[in-house]
Amino acid sequence: MRRVLVPADVDPAGPALGGRLHALQGRTMGTTWSVRFAGPAAPDLPSWQQGIQAQLDAVVAEMSPWEPASDLSRFNRAEAGTWHVLPPACFEVLAHGLDVARRSGGACDPAAGALVNLWGFGPTGRYDEPGFQPPADAAVQAVREQGGWERLAVDAGTRRVLQPGGIELDFSGIAKGFGVDQVAAYLSGHGVRDHLVEVGGELKGSGVKPDGQPWWVALETPPGAALDDTVVALHGLAVATSGDYRRFFEVAGHRHAHTIDPRDGRPVYNGVASVTVLHRACVLADAWSTALTVLGPDEGLALADREGLAAHTIVRGADGRVHERWSRAFEGMMS
Repeated sequence: MRRVLVPADVDPAGPALGGRLHALQGRTMGTTWSVRFAGPAAPDLPSWQQGIQAQLDAVVAEMSPWEPASDLSRFNRAEAGTWHVLPPACFEVLAHGLDVARRSGGACDPAAGALVNLWGFGPTGRYDEPGFQPPADAAVQAVREQGGWERLAVDAGTRRVLQPGGIELDFSGIAKGFGVDQVAAYLSGHGVRDHLVEVGGELKGSGVKPDGQPWWVALETPPGAALDDTVVALHGLAVATSGDYRRFFEVAGHRHAHTIDPRDGRPVYNGVASVTVLHRACVLADAWSTALTVLGPDEGLALADREGLAAHTIVRGADGRVHERWSRAFEGMMS
């Protein structure tokens, strides 16, 4: 059985006459990117490849904790009590992260980088390196007391952010979505209305394919899950998924997933296998999928309904079997 989701608002414009489908791909943010777009029969594909890669390289240069020279890394190393002007894109991502943090009660925290590193999911002391051990309770508590989005002071007018000491920004949960948005804006700004952009599994679609069909995308599910297929028409929509099967390690048969609950400083253990969110902006789909994962199936879906989010949650039972739940907005897209 297959479920089909379509957006409520559809652009009546059809495909461009004489358009052909073109595909490009590359690497970024430790993963891959791909773009499909409708354009003239013989476009200058190397120029498009270079332009798209430049958009993503700019995101990495500003926001990667793996790059010591990035704006984010320099802020994380800064002395306590110093103010720093962030580039426009970097500040925009921080602002989105802080907004979702406020709305979710801190379930998605762009200032939780020290906790991410402590659990081995950052650039150093990784969980897949020899000798790694999960942190002790005292270490978790000490890092929690130093971090947190509520300790950040922000001057939106000047894009200045105060480093109070000990704060480590981490945009890993939202930077891929922002990269998708940047590439989509780049294509649209250069007259390519009909495109599908993907970075590390996060996607955004605009317009239609040359045959008039929308960009049909299957929603991601955990490996081996016996669930009905769900496909969505990404027509002016983005989709992002947070799943406990993407990055994790196991200790004594217990899975420690890469999604950290900033409120207690530990990987989430609430039965959520994955959360998929559909949104106009991929950066917000990315942020909300993380927040709803942390909140769990009941509280997360209740918040999704209050926020009007189209969210799909897959819950893992004690017996290992999975079942699905979704928000009202998600259900309203089913056809």
